[in-house]
Amino acid sequence: MESPLVTGVDGSDASLTALDWAVDEAVRHGLPLRIVHASLWERYEGVAPAWAPDRPSGQVLAEGIVGTAAERARRRAPDLPLTTAVLAEDASTALLREGQEGAVLVVGSRGRGGFADLLLGSVGLVVAGRAPCPVVVVRGDRHALEARHGRVLLGVGEHDVDSPAVRFAFREAAARDAELDVVHAWRRPAHGPAGHLLMKRAGGASFAEEDSSEALHKALEAAASDHPRVRLRRTTVEGPAHRVLTERSAADLLVVGARRRDGLVGLELGRVAHRALHHATCPVAVVPQRRSESTEGEP
Repeated sequence: MESPLVTGVDGSDASLTALDWAVDEAVRHGLPLRIVHASLWERYEGVAPAWAPDRPSGQVLAEGIVGTAAERARRRAPDLPLTTAVLAEDASTALLREGQEGAVLVVGSRGRGGFADLLLGSVGLVVAGRAPCPVVVVRGDRHALEARHGRVLLGVGEHDVDSPAVRFAFREAAARDAELDVVHAWRRPAHGPAGHLLMKRAGGASFAEEDSSEALHKALEAAASDHPRVRLRRTTVEGPAHRVLTERSAADLLVVGARRRDGLVGLELGRVAHRALHHATCPVAVVPQRRSESTEGEP
């Protein structure tokens, strides 16, 4: 059975925006959709049959949230296969478990319990930092949410040769018939003046710039061969990667990788993914890759 695209809903505007995005994404990739709502009311109020006249208010609310979300999804895509579930867990735990079997997890940028001054809700941050599958945090303006830019942005590091993030970005660009804008940010060595002859090759380009171009070519070679119809733009930019990508995030989707190390407790995002999730102007896909798949020394 094909792994579903999973989206979490809590009745907030952000989660409904994420639901709409998830429906379009599931249709785009031919995936079934699974809509889940996590609630802890069962621990305190107990579960009553659906036909019971005096069902707990928490049960009524949870069922209403999921039912409304499913109805909204069916109106948007009547032929899309979908399932729903109300899970007796906190939202982060439930979504992380769903991610074990899901193809992609889609969440809103902030839930009902978020504080106005938080740029990203705690659930989105935890899920993006721990999930075993790609996570998309849906954020951005209307042009980004409606895929009007026709452009997928991918950030690659020095060691991201044919990485899961690269493969994910190519699939997204192919499914959307969008241009794939791949960016590798490089930094000038701190020692020595920028114009020194030892810092440049014969053609005038710096060693760091040429190394960046070579790294970009290696990262994309295999995936580009498998997706020959994807329109590709390769860009090397001097500057910190986390800043370069957010400044260029007027796109339909920003794709970044995140390392996962077995046995490590806590969030594993890195500076690039963390800044993108808080500041990008479009939906952000965080694609996990094991330590052996990416040896990038990103802090």
